Parts: sequence; structure tokens; C-alpha cells
Amino acid sequence: MMEMGQYTGQLPMRVASPQLVAANHILALSSAELQAAIQREVSENPAMEAEETPVCPQCGRPLQGAACQTCGRRVRDERARQAGADDAGYSGYDGEYAARSATGQSAEDEYDPMLRVATQISLAESLTRSLQAQFPQRDGPLIEYLVGNLDDDGRLRFDMTETVELFDAEPARIERIISALQAMEPVGVGARDLRECLLIQLDYIEGQGVHQSFVREVIGRFLTELSEHKHSQIAFALGTTTESIHQVGEFIRHNLNPFPARGRLDGGTLGGGETAGPISPDVIITRSASPEGVVDYEVEVVESRRFYLRVNPDYEGLSTTMAARDAALNDADRRHIQHYVSRARLFIANIKQRRQTLGRITRCIVRLQRDFLDEGVRHLHPLTRAKVATELGMHESTVSRATAAKFVMLPTGQVIPFSNFFVANLSVKDVIKDLIDHEAAPLTDQDIAAQLATRGFPVARRTVAKYREQLGVLPSTLR
Repeated sequence: MMEMGQYTGQLPMRVASPQLVAANHILALSSAELQAAIQREVSENPAMEAEETPVCPQCGRPLQGAACQTCGRRVRDERARQAGADDAGYSGYDGEYAARSATGQSAEDEYDPMLRVATQISLAESLTRSLQAQFPQRDGPLIEYLVGNLDDDGRLRFDMTETVELFDAEPARIERIISALQAMEPVGVGARDLRECLLIQLDYIEGQGVHQSFVREVIGRFLTELSEHKHSQIAFALGTTTESIHQVGEFIRHNLNPFPARGRLDGGTLGGGETAGPISPDVIITRSASPEGVVDYEVEVVESRRFYLRVNPDYEGLSTTMAARDAALNDADRRHIQHYVSRARLFIANIKQRRQTLGRITRCIVRLQRDFLDEGVRHLHPLTRAKVATELGMHESTVSRATAAKFVMLPTGQVIPFSNFFVANLSVKDVIKDLIDHEAAPLTDQDIAAQLATRGFPVARRTVAKYREQLGVLPSTLR
């Protein structure tokens, strides 16, 4: 017979240390957020110094000449070698070395992908380029028109009838482009109203395993009532409690953004007066070929172009000799030095760990998605963050944190979110879209499934129907 009672013993509990919390916070930051965090730390911590100089992608030490003097890694960039050999100065962008002539102009005119990103790619341009890469050339003007009709918040403001007449395009063709636009980041861009915007974001976060009861029903039917705080009325209609509807409201407020692209489309001004910059990649993947013709890919974490961080030498010296200088320092001085030096060391260690972790993850993705980099989206393999974590011996949450809200520049110059590497059905959708675009007669979902199987994509008819709907394509009977 089972007896009930209290257990008064101690159970082990794993609690994240403040150091781990700080490291995870740094890892999750985007490139722009990291730069702001560095500037904030330098301004608040007198023991921290930052020099704008290129640093080694491996160890984070400043570069001098052709190789890192600390870890021995050779520098690929010819400009850095030139800068070490000649009397080089710093360029005005991210501390990157550039050889200077007597007039202060660059001695070389070599292509720099980061300069291209800084001067050319806004969110609107990035969306346009990505869409034009997915659709036939004839859709280029239509894509530019649709992206051009995004308002400041990322909402699509257009008239379908007018667009059909203007471009002589069938509605299904326009819907396919809109569906592809809505699949891009920031999540929710391209929605035609608030309800669609929130539902797109809800689909995304539910795909990440985050769920909340009744939220879909409330968004779909009771947004007006929710804005008027008629929780009891909504609860009665849905057969639940007022408290659960209150939780739905909190969930929407904390997880969904009704203005996903506010201030970002054209480099405008954000609500607080901050200027919205272009989409800058956190990592750059470049293609190189050896004299023997062997093609390889190199990974550079962009943060390595920016700052060399160090502890202020005066504070470092005082910290080292503090024990021998008890008579010269009072307790308040010792606490001040110890606090700020320890804080600076921890911050620098977390920056270095972030650089190494992001580099390792990207190199693993490059290896696993080599066919995609070589041949394009049709050759994108199904890949999960869990598989990358297993390959590297990391926790899956570390991979998720490191790749979330971050962007990578491909060798083609296209800037894409890291999440694109983990979209298992992206290549299948691309083939489906191509089959429908070139069909002589309307293909049924079963016909498409059969053709996909012959191309090495064993997909069920129901799955084809789901992907077709996500692409905004009508069934064969209506095409």
C-alpha cells in the first residue's frame, strides 16, 4: 500500500551562474547590439579600453603584419599584409586596416563586402534581392512594386485589382510573391493587416515550440474586443476563464510585434530618434580557390574587424601589485580596482568565447550545407540546430542562441538570416514553385508529388498541398 508523506531531504538543483548568464547574453547579441554593448561597457568601466583595430578571428589579439603574433594564424587579407609591411593607417570603417598614400586615399581599390553592405543594402533592398533570386526575371518589376508598397511598419498596402491590371498578372502569381515575402525576416513583414501580421509571427514562434492556449482564436476573432479589454466577453465566447484571456493578452504583448519593420525599410529613424542602419551580417562566408583549382570557403566573424579590447594597463598593474601595496590603498580603492578589473576580464572573455562559438557553428554549417553554397537553394539539405549541436558537442540551446536574429553574407553577396540554413523544406518549395511556373497543364498535388519523387524528393501528396498553400498557389482545379 502506498503511503503519502513529506520528503525533507535535499535535492540537487542546477542554477546558472552569473558568469554563464553573462556569456549567454553576449552570445545572443546581434552584431549591432554587440557594438552598442561594447561602447556602453567602455563608457561605464574605467578598467576597460577598446582600440579600433583589426583583430585575429581566432584569438582576438590585434593583427600586425601577415600573421597573428599570438596564435600564429596567417591573415588572408592582402590589405592587412600590406598594412603591416608599409606605413599603414586605419580606414574610417570598423577599424579595418587600409594602406594610405600621402593624400590619405586607399592604395588599393579591392572589393570589400562589408563596404558594400554598409552603403547599399537596406532592408527593402535586401527583401527585393532575395525575392528576385527566388522568382523568374519577369517578376522583377512586380517584386519591386510590392516591396515599394510596404509602409514604414512593414505592412503591405496595395490594391489587388489595380496590381493585376498594372502588371497584367494573375492573382495567384501575386499571392505567391506575397507568401514568399511573408516568409522573410523580420517576421511579420508583408502582412496586409494587423491580424495577418500577428498570425504570421504566431506561426513562427509556435514552430520554435512556444505555445499559448486560445491565442490563435483571440487573434482571429477578438482583436477589437481584446484592445477594449473585454476579457469576460471573450472568455464567455471561447468557453474559458477571464484569467486565461488576460494571459493571452500578455503573451501577445510580450511575444508579437505589430510593427515588425518600423524604421528599418529605408534606413529611417526609429521611435527614440535612433537611426536605423542597414542589415549588416554577423558572419561573412567567402569563396576562395587554390592555384590547383580547389574551392574552399572561409568564415569571418565580423566583430573581429572592429575592436581589440583590453584591461587598462594602469588598472591591470594595480590589480597585480595590490597585495604588496596594502599601505597605499584603502579598502574602498581595493574594492573599486578588483570590481572593475574582474568585470573587464569577464566581458573580454565572453567576447572571445562568442567569436569562437559563432565561428565554429558557421564552419560546421558550411561543411554540412556545402552543396547549397556551391549550387544554390535547390541543394539545401534538411538541417536542424540539434544536428549542428551534436556535431560540435554543444547544447542545442547554445546553437539556437548563437544563430538567432543574426545574418550571414554568402559568397554571392546576398545577406540572409542564419535561420535559412535550417529551413528543411526550402529547396522542396522552390522545386514545387518551378514545376507550377512551367506546367503545360495544371498539375495536381499527386502529379507534383510524383515528379518530386523522380527528382529525389519523396514527399507525400498532403505535404505538397501544404507547401503549395504556403506558396499561395491555388489548386489545379482553380489554376
